Amino acid sequence: MPDPNGFLRYDRRLPARRPVSVRISDWREVYPPAGEELVREQATRCMDCGIPFCHDGCPLGNRIPDWNDLVRTGNWDAAVESLHATNNFPEFTGRLCPAPCEAACVLGISGGQPVTIKQVEVEIADAAAARGFTPRPVPAPSGRSVAVVGSGPAGLAAAQQLARAGHTVTVYERDDAIGGLLRYGIPDFKLEKRHIDARLAQLAAEGVRFRTGVNVGVDVTAEQLRAEHDAVLLACGALQGRDTPETPGRALRGVHQAMAHLVAANRAVATATTEEAGERRLAPAVLPDGSPIDAAGKHVVIIGGGDTAADCLGVAHRQGAAGVHQLDLYPQPPQERDEARDPWPTWPWVLRSYPAHEEGGERVFAVAVQEFVDDGTGQVRAVRIAEVTVEKRDGRRIVTVVPGSERELPADLVLLAIGFEGTERQPLLEQFGVTRNPRGAVDARDDWQTDADGVFVAGDMHRGASLIVWAIAEGRAAAAAIHAYLGGVGALPAPVGPAAQALAAR
Repeated sequence: MPDPNGFLRYDRRLPARRPVSVRISDWREVYPPAGEELVREQATRCMDCGIPFCHDGCPLGNRIPDWNDLVRTGNWDAAVESLHATNNFPEFTGRLCPAPCEAACVLGISGGQPVTIKQVEVEIADAAAARGFTPRPVPAPSGRSVAVVGSGPAGLAAAQQLARAGHTVTVYERDDAIGGLLRYGIPDFKLEKRHIDARLAQLAAEGVRFRTGVNVGVDVTAEQLRAEHDAVLLACGALQGRDTPETPGRALRGVHQAMAHLVAANRAVATATTEEAGERRLAPAVLPDGSPIDAAGKHVVIIGGGDTAADCLGVAHRQGAAGVHQLDLYPQPPQERDEARDPWPTWPWVLRSYPAHEEGGERVFAVAVQEFVDDGTGQVRAVRIAEVTVEKRDGRRIVTVVPGSERELPADLVLLAIGFEGTERQPLLEQFGVTRNPRGAVDARDDWQTDADGVFVAGDMHRGASLIVWAIAEGRAAAAAIHAYLGGVGALPAPVGPAAQALAAR
């Protein structure tokens, strides 16, 4: 049984981040390994509650109390097995998920200190990776073939599940490397790409085939895909960035979508040698047309307050920005959960500070951009902002400018990190006879099929931009549906249904 006094003997404690002065000079991960003593101490704080609400916070159904107790007792091999039973890629989620499981931890009631679930998870996964991921024995081939379009976490999770069930799986990726946003959207200081490569080696050994540089709908038609495969899974993500075309000056040079900046920076790191990738100053990041999108020596303004904005902030620091402002439309959130607004165990609206905020820059809350200011040559030189109030009426957001509050911030590079409008408009949708709904996503029936028979959808393409745990959960569930559609023997785990929603206040 768990230690009933562990949470009384130990406070919540995380490993120290690498010093700011050191980490902004390279692209390596911010957090060093925690060390076994600290991890076992923190796992001991888990009480194995009679009703583990952490399960409600996590869509994967992770057996959190189980592997916490296994780590506490030093049974790391069993902890690895328990973790992988519900999660294909815990080294990804342990680094990238904001941990709704921790928000639902019983120890977090009334401002308490939840278990460091995410840290324990990543340490278990890293311990397994250090020994090398062992490919699972694959059963006799089923004779059925599946195409997975998109190689993000949803597509890769589905591919692994289906390959382990004996189906022939081919993953199609339009980029030059597998991984989706994990590869080129997430900076290395959050996820070094060696973690992706280790998993891809395991998937390849289990029979998954990868085809990169293939834009389905252009290089390969939907008709060809249907002819070669018995089922198709669409897992193309939600990459249609939200824009502000009505804002004066939006067409100026130097105003870009955030993902353009992140992808360019990630490509610069990916094409560097190992020695160069350890240094901040690589070759300047550029767009596909060769034009620069590097923050070096520039005044940068990031519009948005979420994960993507924080990623841009960290990249700007490492590229050597002269200064950075991060703008948020909403007022500064409270430091602690407001029980009236967000009662435990729901995900709370609180101020979230990322490692990038510790590294520098200024956050400005409750402001909106009124204009991108031209320097006279078509290049942005500043943004004109104003203080605002935000309220909701009849489900609509009403933004009101505070009179006399306008001012300018210097800006040589402006990055729009204001969210996503669903999956991109692309030829494959029309060719498959699949349409986007008003949210820009693709609907699924109860069996994860789209309006096109034999064509399934999962991940952000179905849900809209969401958390990595939801992407993996949907990939696993869609794989279970495809396995049943193909007449596979037995049933694969399906942690969520197409209509499942995150735990929220009602």
